[in-house]
Amino acid sequence: MHIYTHTHTHQLQNKHQKKINLINYISSPRKMKGFCGVIPAKRRRRRMKRIPVGIIDNLDASHEGIKTVELMNRRCDFSDSSDVCVSIITWNMNGQVRYEDVRKLVGKERKYELVVIGLQEVPRTNILVLLENALLDSHVLLGKAIMQSLQLYVFGLKNSEQYIRAHGHNVEERNSELRHISQSLFSKSWNPYAKPPQVTVWLGDLNYRLQGINTFPARNLIHRNLHGLLTCKDQLLQEAERGQVFNGYYEGTLSFKPTYKYDVGSSEYDTSEKVRVPAWTDRILYKVEDKDNVDACLHLYESVDGIYSSDHKPVKAHLCLTLNES
Repeated sequence: MHIYTHTHTHQLQNKHQKKINLINYISSPRKMKGFCGVIPAKRRRRRMKRIPVGIIDNLDASHEGIKTVELMNRRCDFSDSSDVCVSIITWNMNGQVRYEDVRKLVGKERKYELVVIGLQEVPRTNILVLLENALLDSHVLLGKAIMQSLQLYVFGLKNSEQYIRAHGHNVEERNSELRHISQSLFSKSWNPYAKPPQVTVWLGDLNYRLQGINTFPARNLIHRNLHGLLTCKDQLLQEAERGQVFNGYYEGTLSFKPTYKYDVGSSEYDTSEKVRVPAWTDRILYKVEDKDNVDACLHLYESVDGIYSSDHKPVKAHLCLTLNES
């Protein structure tokens, strides 16, 4: 059973009054916990058939899979060279939180036009209050979507309101969930009112694991800082290469260590009797529909290793978008 919840979409005009469409919330509450950024989509209540298409679609026999992109060799200087710079954060909180961790999560850089924070397994604590306090000096809340322990928050720079408008463990199971969400959200047959998205961002605990390697060989490679050799074992990249999911999406190089599963309160991987194989369960992917009109540059893709209150490490991305003159 899938549950879909949509938040308001915000269109942020750039410095020249041009617009970028972001962000709708979408989630599946069981195996996959995550969010998807798109332009508005009206909710459909009727039962939807599961059609085997990739994300967004894979009707063509050819497919591109997920394109791994190298990060820019320099940090963004937040100059006029980009129209919209977005900080994107995903974190499975494991039902616990400390204010100190929230401050580490949002970081010290406050020049982003948008800060998008997707949280899973959120505790009963009022997380919004903690986020607003952490971003008090620079950003204000633009929109939110809450479905129990799945929550999405979008913050914008202060005084940017004039530029904002609001509008209404089985790998095949994960593939199926992603296809079903994508089909119901983007298909014209199910949603005739949907406009084509300019930029789509998926973020969350997608729960894909490592395939074909046991936990101790995997941990040995991680301990020797050779975790890059494990990417060929990553289920998400494997399934995308097979044309099952995320056709044509981009993701930064997985240069950081697998983000799951840690012993809470430490930097040690799972020492329970299950001794789980570490995995990159927490991901951020994006797709630009019309590359002639929108340029996307990824400046950062990393985990936040200094947070210990969860069995997951947060993941952050810094994505800058530029609209080309028509």
